[in-house]
Amino acid sequence: MTQPPPRNGTFGGRIGRTFQQSEPWWPPTAVPPGAPNVVMVVLDDTGFSHLGCYGSTMATPNIDAIAAQGLRYTGFHTTALCSPTRACLLTGRNHHAVGMRCISNFDTGFPNMRGAIPKSAATLAEVLRDNGYATYAAGKWHLAPMAECSAAGPFTNWPLQRGFDRFYGFLNGESDQFSPELICDNHAVPQPRSPAEGYHFSEDVVDQAGGFIRDLTSLVPEKPFFLYLAFGAMHAPHQAPQRYLDKYRGRFDAGWDVEREAWFARQKQLGIIPPDTELAPRNRGVKPWNELSPNEQRFAARLQEAFAAMLEHTDDQIGRLVDHLKQLGAWDNTLFVLLSDNGASQEGGASGILDEMRYFNGMREDVDAAVLRLDDIGGPNSHSNIPWGWAQAGNSPLKWYKQNTHGGGVRDPLIVRWPDHLAEAGGIRKQFCHAIDIAPTVLAAIGIEQPTEVASVPQMPVHGTSLLPTFADADAPIARGPQYFEMFGHRALVLDGWKAVSRHKAGTPYDDDVWELYHLEQDFSECRDLAQAEPERLRQLIALWWQEAEKHGVLPLDDRGASEMFRASQRPGMPTARRRFVYYPPVSHIPADACPSPARGWHTTIELTHPAGAADGALINRGTINSGFALYLRDGRLHFDYNCFHTHTRAVAREPLTDGPHTLALDVVRQDDGSAQVALRVDGTLVAEAVIPKLLFVLSSLGMDLGRSNAPINDDYQAPFAYPGKMHRVVFDLGEKASRGEIRAVMRTEMARQ
Repeated sequence: MTQPPPRNGTFGGRIGRTFQQSEPWWPPTAVPPGAPNVVMVVLDDTGFSHLGCYGSTMATPNIDAIAAQGLRYTGFHTTALCSPTRACLLTGRNHHAVGMRCISNFDTGFPNMRGAIPKSAATLAEVLRDNGYATYAAGKWHLAPMAECSAAGPFTNWPLQRGFDRFYGFLNGESDQFSPELICDNHAVPQPRSPAEGYHFSEDVVDQAGGFIRDLTSLVPEKPFFLYLAFGAMHAPHQAPQRYLDKYRGRFDAGWDVEREAWFARQKQLGIIPPDTELAPRNRGVKPWNELSPNEQRFAARLQEAFAAMLEHTDDQIGRLVDHLKQLGAWDNTLFVLLSDNGASQEGGASGILDEMRYFNGMREDVDAAVLRLDDIGGPNSHSNIPWGWAQAGNSPLKWYKQNTHGGGVRDPLIVRWPDHLAEAGGIRKQFCHAIDIAPTVLAAIGIEQPTEVASVPQMPVHGTSLLPTFADADAPIARGPQYFEMFGHRALVLDGWKAVSRHKAGTPYDDDVWELYHLEQDFSECRDLAQAEPERLRQLIALWWQEAEKHGVLPLDDRGASEMFRASQRPGMPTARRRFVYYPPVSHIPADACPSPARGWHTTIELTHPAGAADGALINRGTINSGFALYLRDGRLHFDYNCFHTHTRAVAREPLTDGPHTLALDVVRQDDGSAQVALRVDGTLVAEAVIPKLLFVLSSLGMDLGRSNAPINDDYQAPFAYPGKMHRVVFDLGEKASRGEIRAVMRTEMARQ
């Protein structure tokens, strides 16, 4: 008599009363024979022409070498924004359909904007892991609601819960490259070394990714892997080691007009664009270079130098990754995909910006003052972004930028390398394709059928189409229908080589939007508007856009202003939807989206027991060297420092703190003129006062630590600067309500963390 199969799954053997009467059975391997490794490298805010192999004169030799061995796609399109494109890449579905209308920071209460991918849209990692792959993610995630990214979770939308075996990187849309907010798997970790010791995130993340693969190859070499490597580069802040910055000194002094023309000419020489392509005119708001003041030119050129230095440094890290794969014998059996998530960024504004948080606080960059800090640009003491003129150069020959549905926002580089599976090395593919096509392509290349059910959850249809036929045939047609675009009300639709597109002004009726019409096969750069010549075709494409919007969950269109979005993010249950915050140290690093607001003024009390002897250290540390505040002990005395873009307001106690139990109090009281009164108290006694000239609405994008520092906010100390005493309780009490300035600032910040 045999027993029934185990309840935990199918058993193909036989279970008798004894071993001799039984037959063992093991499930067959799910890995297809000869399955390749898959490496997907995602660059941030990298425009169509930024890579050397796509036209620029900036140095990207390692990427160029990969392209020379593989294929470059010139018709690859994205969503124009970070989180949505990444959702498309990993699911093969359109971004509205998987709840990622814009960045994951928001949940508007509608299915198209939950800030998280539903289980009905399994990620590529989930599918590959079910088919025997090891799965690793490293770098930027930005596919979980920011309210869920603290140590309190929930962890449902973190990488390990969406199919990845290991993760190392950051969860937000941006991070300081010298002092990032690091997550390893499901918990925060300190960075392994300081900037002074040579730390840079791009190097660290390649080290960690290489370690994941090395462990696997050493222990289970027959198991293939999927590595999703998403650099923080080229998103602001543009930061690189000094030797890279030095290399580009003076390199862009001729300006963006000259450089853009040179890149445009190189694109034609390389065959990246058709020979009859027109260079799009300057975008509105971009001045001719020769009309800039000398200081404006110096500032803009130095910002572009930092961008170029960071790009070359990133390229070198990609080269190091390739070396890792070669050393492990994995390179020749790896399907390698490299792409950008959207076009070059417009978030640096017309003049560019040295300290990005100035913009979020409604503070205009003073270029004449900024040039006094030129040597800070690109290093730890800056948080810079390029001006519009350089962004448009990076999108050459196209118009507009990231966030827009014109070519400058949605047409991006895509490189594929797969030895022995491509028709020719260095080929160019011109077919229209989209980020939703990447996951189906990977599965088709491996030989895995798209599952209809994952983890017992029925799956929604995949919207993308495999590009595999183009690997073997440059002229292979791709069987796809219309592709819609929508971002912040900007809309477009592409079908059979024609594109209808509109720019939307927030707050105006959508029916008032002006639509343009381009024949992409004859007008690569969208310069010749045929709306007047082909009104019926345009009408049909607009009507089709509405049909596709209905089909893919694009509706409702949403261009609400800052206050509405902010209030939606502050609904009950959110970590910042309260006025009192009580912490019981030690606690994990607190990301910015879970921190008490610094905008309204606050009252903080700290209950601690101070040890005898030397006992310096950080009690509260919020932000970085570029902006933030800290309450700390140095030389035994209590210090408060408020850093407003390198302008410091300090309050320092005269006497050292005695050993034993104490209650410390910090009052920051906002005044009607935007300043703030500061008072420090020890056991109720006033020990120091100060006046902050301007209390910022938004501080650094990096969060807060208690009892230690993730990054210093001044030169008095270096991370981790751990406090050796015992902190029992820390309480923040905030002002009653958010001001209009705070609401606007928070909205600007969230929109730029892309």
